[in-house]
Amino acid sequence: MSQAFEFPKGFLWGSATSAYQIEGSPLADGAGQSIWHRFVRTPGMVRDGDTGDIACDHYRRYKDDVRLMRDLGLKAYRFSVAWARVLPEGKGRVNPGGLAFYDRLVDTLLENGIEPLLTLYHWDLPAALDDRGGWLNPDIAHWFAEYASVMYRTFDGRVKKWATLNEPWVVTDGGYLHGALAPGHRNRFEAPIATHHLLRSHGAAVQAYRAEGKHEIGLVVNLEPKYAASESAEDLAAVHRADAYMNRQYLDPVFFGRYPDELKEVFGEAWPDWPAEDFELIRQPLDYIGFNYYTRSVTRHDEQSWPLKASPVRQHATYTETGWEVFPQGLTDTLVWLRDRYGNPPVYITENGSAFYDPPVAEGDTLDDPLRVDYLRKHLRAIHAAIGMGCDVRGYMAWSLLDNLEWSLGFSKRFGIVHVDFRTQKRTPKRSARLYSRIVESNGRALAE
Repeated sequence: MSQAFEFPKGFLWGSATSAYQIEGSPLADGAGQSIWHRFVRTPGMVRDGDTGDIACDHYRRYKDDVRLMRDLGLKAYRFSVAWARVLPEGKGRVNPGGLAFYDRLVDTLLENGIEPLLTLYHWDLPAALDDRGGWLNPDIAHWFAEYASVMYRTFDGRVKKWATLNEPWVVTDGGYLHGALAPGHRNRFEAPIATHHLLRSHGAAVQAYRAEGKHEIGLVVNLEPKYAASESAEDLAAVHRADAYMNRQYLDPVFFGRYPDELKEVFGEAWPDWPAEDFELIRQPLDYIGFNYYTRSVTRHDEQSWPLKASPVRQHATYTETGWEVFPQGLTDTLVWLRDRYGNPPVYITENGSAFYDPPVAEGDTLDDPLRVDYLRKHLRAIHAAIGMGCDVRGYMAWSLLDNLEWSLGFSKRFGIVHVDFRTQKRTPKRSARLYSRIVESNGRALAE
């Protein structure tokens, strides 16, 4: 007898994207520049010199993309707002043209029976605020709350699920510590400051929502379970450092009002002391946690790895085009960890997906992507297993609806369940989209196929 994979009644099935990766038209209708608009124009920072100037042209083709979601039977769509479209200087003057785009998008989603999940910040800081120090400036908590309040007043009610930040770890690690992402800094002293002001901004935006909004707000984090390469004391200590840095750094302050002790060892003299009132701001009650899962890391001690003294060990396994091990069990393990460490908060899987090779041009009306089909099926089964263990998982957003600009990797990596021909903008559902459509329609039962 085949195993039953039915999900709880009301489980929310959808897909996810982000503004800069798909919208194009970054300066249209009075929008301001973002740090990514600048970063892609910095020689050598983005593969092949790719930019988001056109991307998937979603800014002009959103109606077709929403129709595509409806045809696939999706119940929800997680998207982000480009802060500089709404507030070109990051604060102060509201740009009606930018706000109107999201107004049209939200209405179109609702007209097609698709619930909007709105993320306020997915890495595209207004360049005008970066000129004032960006996430290094303590005033940014007020700027972010001001922007958030504009969005709440405009959309709350039509939008009932909000997220403050997407993956603050990536913002800090890529943008301020290693320099691979906008704004491209590489500074051990800046990284903890950026992290702290991201979390203060999150807290201020949640406070603002409690004053303005009536529905749900959460924080989206990327979590990557760490497994020790051996039982040696050095490798176990490396695992604790890596876990503190990537996973607990952004959840412990929100749930417990403190940072993990290991971060003092990681950052040394660059680790600051923060006032207690900051943690009162950060530790706001949340309605859910958004959890983005892609892979795990098997970790060993490595004196040459800066600043963690920990590095991953490659396994005999399938790896995606981004070099990430396919490891569905890590998704189950991390959901159980969230249950046990943080009191089983409601969780939405806000991103999960894989980059495998797809040809630039799709022939016919469906493109075969067997590795992605396998990835999708196994990870959804891993979520179902966690639900069976009592984890409060309420929805799943496949990353990504469309092939898009994969940040500093340009258009070289395709995560979409829908293929995009970037020369013609033709959309072609992949086999993974067809499978996902059946899974959504059957509330998971098609996973037994």
